Parts: sequence; C-alpha cells; structure tokens
Amino acid sequence: MSQAPLNHNLPDKLRLEEAREDARPLLIPVLSEAGPGTDTLYLGNLIAAEDAMTLGEAGVTASLNLAMNVFPCPLTLPDGSTLRRYQIGMLDGAGNMSPVLAAAVNLIDALTEAYTEGKPHYPPHRKGNLLVHCRGGRSRSVTVLALWLHLRRPERFPHLETALDYLRGLRGLGGAHPLPPMITLAHDALAGPLAHTRPQARP
Repeated sequence: MSQAPLNHNLPDKLRLEEAREDARPLLIPVLSEAGPGTDTLYLGNLIAAEDAMTLGEAGVTASLNLAMNVFPCPLTLPDGSTLRRYQIGMLDGAGNMSPVLAAAVNLIDALTEAYTEGKPHYPPHRKGNLLVHCRGGRSRSVTVLALWLHLRRPERFPHLETALDYLRGLRGLGGAHPLPPMITLAHDALAGPLAHTRPQARP
C-alpha cells in the first residue's frame, strides 16, 4: 500500500527506553462499549497510527492525534477502507491552553456518541474502533483519555487520579507520566472549560 512521505518533527534525542518503545506499535484497549459511534477506545503511539495491519487487526477505523508536531499520513486499511483521521494538536508538556484539552475530550464525546456517514465521493469508511494517540502514548493521550474516563465513566473513575492510575497500569508508566504540566492542565480544564460537564454515569 502506498503512503505519503512522513511529515514528523521528532526530537533529535530521546531517552533509550522511549526510543525503544517508539520503534514498535503500541495499541492498548482502554474501554469497550464506549458508545454507539464507536466500540473500543485504544491508547497508542505514532507508529501504531501508521501501521495499517496493526490497526486493521484491532478493528480501528479512526484515529485522534493529540500531537502538534506530527502529521500521520493517509492510510488504507487491509479491507480497502480508509482510516479517518482527526487531530487536536498540543505540546508535550507546558504551554497548552485548557480549552484545547477540553476540545479533545469533547471530540471523543462526539466520536463515541454517533457515527458520521460519509458522502459518496468521500474516501470509503466504516464504523469501528478509535485510537487516541500522540507520539509515544505516554502524556498527552493519557491525559485526555483520563479526563474522558473520569467524566463519562464516573462509577469506575470517580476521580481524575483514579483514571490516571488505571491508564498508567495499562501503559506500564511510572509516576513521571503524564508530565506534571499536563496533569495541571487537566485540573485547570475541570475547573474551567469542562466545569459545566458533569460526570455522567451510564449503564
């Protein structure tokens, strides 16, 4: 399958552990039965977001990229359908605005609540699972997913920290991730642009 040239602005140097992780696809199921618009939410990294076979095997048909510096290429899945891409870019660390973080949570809401049919001239697409990713799947994507889980599954995740600990366990992260500025930003979003979004328990 032909792909466009990679358009990434990656760090020149990475910690050895991060470099090893970033060299292989990371695709972790986070929550099944997420909503009528998509079934399972996945946490992953950039290389998984560009691996058609890995995504196809997991039933992922859409991705949400939370990195500002990377732009995954168009991708055709093994069944001939096209991966539908979304992006809300954030910095990895300090310098973000809480409304941008809130926008990412709201977009997951929209994608889980309803499936949007394309038009006849659009690339072929089908309903499937959603991958939420950044470059490494350690900070930005974990923060956004933790916020969403806390707000939309409060019976399981009554506190933001409960959701963060759950995702750290799935991802195998220590306390250094997500990065502290991202956690501060999440609390700012809960107190600000997401303050009106009450946690909603669902059956």
